[in-house]
Amino acid sequence: MGAVKTKRMPRAVREQQMLDAAVEIFGRRGYMAASMDEIAELAGVSKPLVYLYLNSKDDLFTACIRREAQALVAAVRSGIGPDQSADRQLWDGLLAFFAHTGAHPLSWSVLHLQARTHGETFAAEVTAMREEIVAFVTQLIVVAAREAHRDPDLPEREVAGLAEALVGAAESLAAWANASDSVTPRQAAATLMNFAWAGLSDLMRGNAWNPPAA
Repeated sequence: MGAVKTKRMPRAVREQQMLDAAVEIFGRRGYMAASMDEIAELAGVSKPLVYLYLNSKDDLFTACIRREAQALVAAVRSGIGPDQSADRQLWDGLLAFFAHTGAHPLSWSVLHLQARTHGETFAAEVTAMREEIVAFVTQLIVVAAREAHRDPDLPEREVAGLAEALVGAAESLAAWANASDSVTPRQAAATLMNFAWAGLSDLMRGNAWNPPAA
């Protein structure tokens, strides 16, 4: 193991450096296999300093999840122009989502794979992020549906399930796109728009598909 660098820097900067290293190790090796020694070495600090700043492996992992979740939500929100049409907002949001998850595959691995499978506390952090995104998508769809149906009182519950399905599809597509060297964020976003918006357009025109009678 090489000599550990002890160059002075502000605590906040050093902490972000540790989180950067932790996301890389957790994303590559998984929560259980990741070691604090590896994280400290990659961050260029001593292991006791990691514990001093972030207390424990669990606390370090939780801090990683929170930071990466906030970054993803911020990327999606900042990618959307509020004055655009509903379909344009949805397109911009999906494009921002796939661009972020594609540019940060290890971060997405932490959020989509590791955090969901290593305890309720970690999963709850991701659930909070997901609920925020679902609520945001629900609002996009319900505004468009109310305009299409000329019904300003159309309840959110009418489209809440569609938002859940859309977010779930986006999560699966992000994992698929990251596993492929040939799928761009734009292609992933277009795939989901073509799959979802055609159906949403029919629903907004009142052309709902109904199951056959029992």
